[in-house]
Amino acid sequence: MGDPADLPGARVNRFRRLYGASPLHLLLASASFALTAYAGVRLFESEAMEVAVWLFGAAVLHDLVLLPLYCAADRALGAVPPRALNHVRVPAFISGLLLLVWYPLILSRSAPYASSTGLSPNVFRERWLLITAALFGASAVLLLLRQWRSGRAA
Repeated sequence: MGDPADLPGARVNRFRRLYGASPLHLLLASASFALTAYAGVRLFESEAMEVAVWLFGAAVLHDLVLLPLYCAADRALGAVPPRALNHVRVPAFISGLLLLVWYPLILSRSAPYASSTGLSPNVFRERWLLITAALFGASAVLLLLRQWRSGRAA
């Protein structure tokens, strides 16, 4: 018979202990880095300066402007009970993401898009506000249902 340390399960356990995750994690992380490197090389071949400026600007904007805003908003939620915290965070995150992606339309800075969308530029702000209200409303209903169920279970 062979050494028990040579069994496949023992090898995987030894690998997990040394690496910190499964071999599948290492394979997927390596494939992700390879794909990112390939995309970066292809982008820098055609428009190196524009991509570098965009990446630098995005990093500076995020680290110096958006991150302090995230932290301040999260600290402002200190009065919210911990059980309800994610019921405020998730709709706020989705609403903020929608605003970030569609801000030219929402803030009416989209003169060329009116012909493409076939809609008046004035409808996007109201729709974003309605979506935001629906997200917070659905989150509030979900929180109430969870509290009601936990109250019945107790």
